[in-house]
Order: sequence, then C-alpha cells, then structure tokens
Amino acid sequence: MCLAVPGIIIEITQTPAAKMGKVDFGGVFREVCLEAVPEAEIGNYVIVHAGFALNILSEREAQETLDALRELGDIEAELLINESEQG
Repeated sequence: MCLAVPGIIIEITQTPAAKMGKVDFGGVFREVCLEAVPEAEIGNYVIVHAGFALNILSEREAQETLDALRELGDIEAELLINESEQG
C-alpha cells in the first residue's frame, strides 16, 4: 500500500535540477521535490509521497488527513493488543 502524508513547507530552495523544499512532518524534517507544485510557498501544506509533493492542501485538509492517519494507528494498535491477549 502506498501512503502520501501531509506536511508544511518551511523552506524553499531552487537547485540546478529542481525546486526543493524542507517539509515538516510533525517534527520530522525531509527534503521534498516541489516541481509538481510550482506555485507552492513557505507555509503551504503539501501531500507528499516518496519524496515528491503531489498537491497543495488547505490547513483543514491536512489536519483531517493527519487525524485519519492517527485514528488508523490507534485501530492498528488496538488490534495488536487484542491479538496478543488471545494468542
């Protein structure tokens, strides 16, 4: 399964090869290619997959996605606890 995660752009640089950005994923910072979203600016939320920003999101959309990912993590943790109690 492929997963794209939202993050906020905190820095933008133009390299000879591509427009790049430093993106904050809740305290984890990664360099991301911004070529697919040339209009992206510092402070924008972007959805990122495999190091490439695919789309700009509103803060509300980013938060909804992050909430859904947290909920999935909580469900997975509960399933693992139930499995260990049964087996």
